[in-house]
Amino acid sequence: MYGASARGQVVGTVADVLSWKDNLETIGSQRRALIDSLIRNGQEHLFANWAAPGVDDDKKLDMMTQLEKLEESYPGGLVEYIQRSKQLLDTAQSGGNALAGFTPSVPTGERLTVGSKKFTQSEALGMTEVAHAAFVLVAGGLGERLGFSGIKVSLPSELVTGKPFLQLYADNILALQDRAREASGDNELRLPLAIMTSGDTHQRTLDLLNSNHYFGLHPSQVSLIKQQKVPALSDADAHIAVDPENPYKIQTKPHGHGDVHTLLHTSGIVDKWLKEGRRWIMFFQDTNGLIFQAVPALIGVSRDLNLEVNTLTVPRRPGEPVGSICHLRNAETRHQLTLNVEYNQLEGLLKSTVSPEGDVASPETGFSPYPGNTNALVFRVEPYAKILQNTGGRMPEFVNPKFKDESKTAFKKPTRLECMMQDYPRLLERDARVGFTQLERWVCFAAVKNNAADAAKQFEKTGFAESASTAESSIYAMHSKKLELIGVDIQVFLPNT
Repeated sequence: MYGASARGQVVGTVADVLSWKDNLETIGSQRRALIDSLIRNGQEHLFANWAAPGVDDDKKLDMMTQLEKLEESYPGGLVEYIQRSKQLLDTAQSGGNALAGFTPSVPTGERLTVGSKKFTQSEALGMTEVAHAAFVLVAGGLGERLGFSGIKVSLPSELVTGKPFLQLYADNILALQDRAREASGDNELRLPLAIMTSGDTHQRTLDLLNSNHYFGLHPSQVSLIKQQKVPALSDADAHIAVDPENPYKIQTKPHGHGDVHTLLHTSGIVDKWLKEGRRWIMFFQDTNGLIFQAVPALIGVSRDLNLEVNTLTVPRRPGEPVGSICHLRNAETRHQLTLNVEYNQLEGLLKSTVSPEGDVASPETGFSPYPGNTNALVFRVEPYAKILQNTGGRMPEFVNPKFKDESKTAFKKPTRLECMMQDYPRLLERDARVGFTQLERWVCFAAVKNNAADAAKQFEKTGFAESASTAESSIYAMHSKKLELIGVDIQVFLPNT
């Protein structure tokens, strides 16, 4: 039998477990190493309720196939996941704070106004670099929260043309590609697009592309990378959760959109882009119809300030439920980094360090000095590829368990490790240049996040609804505003998005 020598370490081998001794022939001896590694890391419960040979054999094989897929998809395998989970759960139990000791300040960046000299210069510089750009769309979500049964990129961006978001993005990439071809004289030049999908969206995204002839893009310039899930954890000892209705099925959950970095590495796409001479990667989300209005200026600022990571930001009201880009410095360790701080962490961080009043609006602008994160970013390819090579594609992770009581051992429901795309700067060297580019909302940010009822509630709280209807009206308003800026006599109404 197995006995615990220490938390998470179990002494014994597969052959010591009677049910396993009998079932090894059924599942195949080649799988013994995986089983052994799981049992040695405290997961013997996964096999405790298996039936005798000849009973449920097909279900046992299905479970082993599931475990093999989970082993393959996580960098370092399941043992790495379990050990990492134990470390992070220990921190969660002790009440550790990843931001403890850090003092925030406003980071390096550019605040641009459309039509200004600096904006025009940034756009022009960015257009000289577009020929060396690649694009990554994070599109793993369904529209269920919006009351829409399809994938979010198939939502119409507006109702005049009915153009889905994916077509809108393809049209913008093709427009930039045409300009790059004209500037370079290379009529074969193509700007690549990688799309991160999930199990829920992968086939439907592929079907949408195929049924619409890739919206004018050449199939060779589009890559789909499918995100996998990770095992759910049932308790603070990092036991992998088994489906209560099926002892042969592992419970799994999404790992977070930080997987996009892992997938770009393991698929070889980033290395390919580097060899092709790509200099910039633009990451963007699935339902922001204005995002490509910001691309030239965002790349231009990245080039001008020599930034490795440049986040597109918008003016943000104090208390608004959107993360902020902050420069953080630890006086004791001298560790410095620039990254997103979630809105529910920022207030406490400011009160405990530089601002007893918390996040306060500037009297001049009415906005917080800490810019709002849109989760659209430009990365410089060369250092990005190097970091991914050094880390094997592993991203910084966190765990957010909901404990049943103050003992902090049992969960209300299974949890899992998560990672966020915008936490990538945690991996950078101390001297890496990380900053932001801020634009007015009307030109770059109108996301579709809420159904009508939730949008009304959010509008009451923040002044921004972020619904399908307000995002649509923002597209019309953006075009009207640009016409006005070039001298057209037109009435412009800028909605609260």
